[in-house]
Amino acid sequence: MAEKVKYIGTGKRKNSVARVAIMTPGKGDITINGVNIKDYIPRESLVTVIKQPLVAVEQDTGYNINVNVNGGGLSGQAGAIRLGIARALINANPDYRPLLKSKGLLTRDSRKVERQKPGQPGARKKFQFSKR
Repeated sequence: MAEKVKYIGTGKRKNSVARVAIMTPGKGDITINGVNIKDYIPRESLVTVIKQPLVAVEQDTGYNINVNVNGGGLSGQAGAIRLGIARALINANPDYRPLLKSKGLLTRDSRKVERQKPGQPGARKKFQFSKR
């Protein structure tokens, strides 16, 4: 039997932090906080986002993935998991780096919610102007 090897990667997005461990060999199982991916993330679009690095390197079923994620909402957590998986794949095989880099999967998305300003209802929106 082949020896199990674990590769670690960390991803961040908005207020979410994901610690990703990929184990090889595997069947393609993804568990997030001890729960199956289909049960943890209800939106199929976010599941597709999470699997982008695996599809890019054509390893959909080559690894079992275990994720610990906290903070933020579903979208931020999905982005953090995606970055963590991409970084862990590079630890597993450095030859994947040019491919993942060209698809933009190794770039941390630094956008965050802009704070509300005083005297305004939101970050950019203004109260209606009254001439009289």
